[in-house]
Amino acid sequence: MNRIQVFGVLSVLALGAGVAFAQSAATASFFVTSANPGKGGNLGGLAGADAHCQSLAAAVGAGGKTWHAFLSTSTVNAKDRIGKGPWVNVKGVQVAKDVSDLLGATNNKISADTALTEKGTSPNYLAGNPPAPKQMPLQHDIMTGTNDDGTASADTCSNWTNGGDDAKATLGHADRLGRAAGVNSWTNAHPSQGCSIAKLEPTGGAGLFYCFAVN
Repeated sequence: MNRIQVFGVLSVLALGAGVAFAQSAATASFFVTSANPGKGGNLGGLAGADAHCQSLAAAVGAGGKTWHAFLSTSTVNAKDRIGKGPWVNVKGVQVAKDVSDLLGATNNKISADTALTEKGTSPNYLAGNPPAPKQMPLQHDIMTGTNDDGTASADTCSNWTNGGDDAKATLGHADRLGRAAGVNSWTNAHPSQGCSIAKLEPTGGAGLFYCFAVN
């Protein structure tokens, strides 16, 4: 087989993979944001966070659904704003069948392998290839403002309107891993040092958050 033939085969395979991903992404109902809007914990409130989810989803062909961020505020619980499920990632893997399954300590399937971005990629998790610390900076801290039962915690970056150093956010670990025991919660592993990107980074975060399709 000559170079032209090889190139043709590789092009067909790449096209096929791209089509398959586009089809899978279009049916996705869960992802981790691939980037922060740029202001740390100041997301423009829940409306701004939802808009970011919607924009990222639309970019990969999943904009036909209504997307909400898994974030709580002083008056709203994250568990009450994400629909009823089931939820699957962009590769078609189910992460939870319903809210009860999602919030179960061991029932849901959120892990380093399944907590993918809307692009089908993994942020820099402790369980990675290559594993941390080679793939630093670590990015497994996910902003939630939420307790393990899906209700609001005390730390929500002032209801997601404060991107400064003087506020905090409750963070979960998307890879369900930590360097110390008892920090394997995807919703509530520990508080941040602050709500600015500079304060989110030291413990292993990049201002990312979870998005769920509500329909």
